[in-house]
Amino acid sequence: MKNILIRLWKEEEGQDLMEYGLLLFMIVLLAAAAIAPLGANIAAFFTSANTCAASPNAANCTAT
Repeated sequence: MKNILIRLWKEEEGQDLMEYGLLLFMIVLLAAAAIAPLGANIAAFFTSANTCAASPNAANCTAT
């Protein structure tokens, strides 16, 4: 049993998979943290675009 644990500790074959998993976890975590602040801005942008598409002469619609 001790030999199995020592061999498991010294083998490096699974390290790449673990590193990719941690990298993916960090990317997902950062994306989830970025969604909350960006979500309100994106919703406001599309609401404004919808308002301007419905009535182009509205007060907050400007031609660019």
